[in-house]
Amino acid sequence: MHERLFARRPLGAIVSTPVVVLGIDPGLTRCGLGLVRGPAAEPVLVHQACVRTRADQPLEQRLLAVHDAIGEAIAAHRPDAVAVERVLFSSNVRTAMATGQAAGVALLAAARAGVPVTSYSPSDVKLTVAGAGDADKDAVARLVTAQLRLAEVPRPADVADALAVALTHLARARLAAAAAGTPAATRVQEAVAAAERGGRGGWERHLADRGLLPDGAGRRR
Repeated sequence: MHERLFARRPLGAIVSTPVVVLGIDPGLTRCGLGLVRGPAAEPVLVHQACVRTRADQPLEQRLLAVHDAIGEAIAAHRPDAVAVERVLFSSNVRTAMATGQAAGVALLAAARAGVPVTSYSPSDVKLTVAGAGDADKDAVARLVTAQLRLAEVPRPADVADALAVALTHLARARLAAAAAGTPAATRVQEAVAAAERGGRGGWERHLADRGLLPDGAGRRR
């Protein structure tokens, strides 16, 4: 039995203190890692990296390199949560399989460390960060740069995507924690569903319309 790198933190501590999230954009040639510290209203970049493997390496060695790099990031930065971009259907079977394998070792690394994992679809991430589920990569990267108050866009794109996944988890965890155990919980779910259907201004716009965000946050100016 493998020992966990560290004990899982109590849920109360996660909610009451700034949360550190490790976002992962899985890939075999390039796997983006992005660590962000909350709160969601003022996120701060903690660490970013791109794990690269060569196509001429044996598959098992490439997967091991991705797994070890993620494990090292978890051990070094002790995130409260790991967020992974979900692998969706792709017409390129080889690419889809490689991405799925990388996602699998990311889940394994988090599980071995005892860190809870949440997966988000690409449209979830785009909707949360850019306000539209069909936003392009450049728009997402620019908004990641703005939210984290960075001097330049993170490169390569895999790193920007990983940071976007981390920001998505911060935002959604904040709303879920705020609404938990209250009548607002149902309204939060309704707002998310409405935003996904309409896509007008993103799901936080719908939450603001329902009075669920403080001081008019999320409204267009």
